[in-house]
This record gives sequence, structure tokens and C-alpha cells, in this order.
Amino acid sequence: MKVVLFCGGYGMRMRNGTADDVPKPMAMVGPRPLIWHVMRYYAHFGHTEFILCLGYGAHHIKDFFLNYEETTSNDFVLRGGRTELLSTDISDWTITFAQTGIESPIGERLRRVRHHLDGDEMFLANYADVLTDAPLPEMIENFARRDAGASMMVVPPQSSFHCVELGEDGLVGGITAVSELPLWENGGYFVLRQEVFDHIPEDGDLVADGCAQLAKRGRLVAHQHRGFWKPTDTVKERAALDAAYARGDRPWAVWERDGAGVGA
Repeated sequence: MKVVLFCGGYGMRMRNGTADDVPKPMAMVGPRPLIWHVMRYYAHFGHTEFILCLGYGAHHIKDFFLNYEETTSNDFVLRGGRTELLSTDISDWTITFAQTGIESPIGERLRRVRHHLDGDEMFLANYADVLTDAPLPEMIENFARRDAGASMMVVPPQSSFHCVELGEDGLVGGITAVSELPLWENGGYFVLRQEVFDHIPEDGDLVADGCAQLAKRGRLVAHQHRGFWKPTDTVKERAALDAAYARGDRPWAVWERDGAGVGA
């Protein structure tokens, strides 16, 4: 199944004050950028056809793959000055690099790569900046059985803030952690059918337009995930993932658990 990755946004909350133009999916977690971890997750489950929706800082993503160093994350033997890889990451990947505009909303980016889907009825999509250990085969199988146009993975609220209940007299009636409220957030992992394109207008958004319209028609389903899920919207969140990688705490690296691990 083809995987569409949205990796052309500015990622302003990830900025560290410098004038660099590195897109957020190229922020490093361990020896590899975020986008690699996301792609490696899909590849682990057999989905190795990727369509990259490029925009801001596209040359960084292109250069990374055009000059890909397999030895960074794979064991190898150096014999007679020649490198013999013991395993590879991307040798079986097919990657389409598609420029989808600098300012384009995500829905428009998806519209612009529709022809690369070759008419496939179902496909996968992702923001390319969120890591998870969600059971992807289960997500796909559950959706395939449903008569729906899209499936969105949802997760419990991640905020550490508290909600305060106020009475008319200004007295506090209760305090509840946001994470304990009966709410769910968009987790950024989608399984889609071609039907979604019927509800995304020109310069539209995947969620606010496409998914919202499907929801109104009873054709959007949710896959609830309470396991590991971490966004990288800020420098602090990215640094936390990088530190977790360094100490070997990598629940998103599902490929490592099956003995096909990445070199530390």
C-alpha cells in the first residue's frame, strides 16, 4: 500500500532562532531524521512505496536520500577497503519526490499527488513528524472491513494542563487533568480511500475539510490508540525523543523488536 507523507511545511514551532530552512521532518532523532523513523515504521509492515509531498526546504530531503549512507544505521564489514553491508534500510524502497508548493495546505498537497497513487482504492498518509508504536496492520484491517472513506488514528490528549470548573460565584467546583477528559486528539496516522478527494476543495485541508465532511456523512472512523505516541511540534519534544533514543528507550522502533534493529 502506498504511503503519502506530508513534509513540506515550515515547522515554525521547531525553530531554534536560526535562519536555517531545514523542514521539521528532517530534525534529527539519533543518527537519522524524523522522516526516516516514520518511513522505517511503515516499511517494517511491508509498505515501502512512498510519495513525499515536498515544499519548504525540499532540497534537504532530496539530498538526504540521494546521498544516503547505509552504514549509519546498518552493520557492515570493511574488507580490503570495500564496504560489505550486513543489512540495508532502503534498498527495497520506492520513493517519489513531488514538489507540492511552499504554501499549500495539506489537503492541497494530497490533491497534487493523487495521480501518483495510480488509482489505488486505499492508501496511507502521515504528517511525517509523529512517532508511534501503533499496530498498523490492525488499523488497516479494521478500516478495510468498514464502509467508510477515511480512518484517523486518535490518541488521548497530551497536554499536562488542568481544566478548572467554575461556578457563577467564581468558586472552583473541580479540577481535572486534560489527559483524563473523555476527549481524543488527531494522531496523524490515516488510512484513506479515494473517496476523500471528493471532499477536499482546491487549497483545502485534509482534516478540516476532507475528514470533517466525511464525519458529517458518517463515513469517518477512528482507531483509538493508548500506546506510545509522541509529536515533535517543538524543539523540546524533539530533544526528548533524541535523548530517549540515546538511552535505548525507543518504543516507536518496532523493527528493532523483531531482530531487524538499527545500529545504536
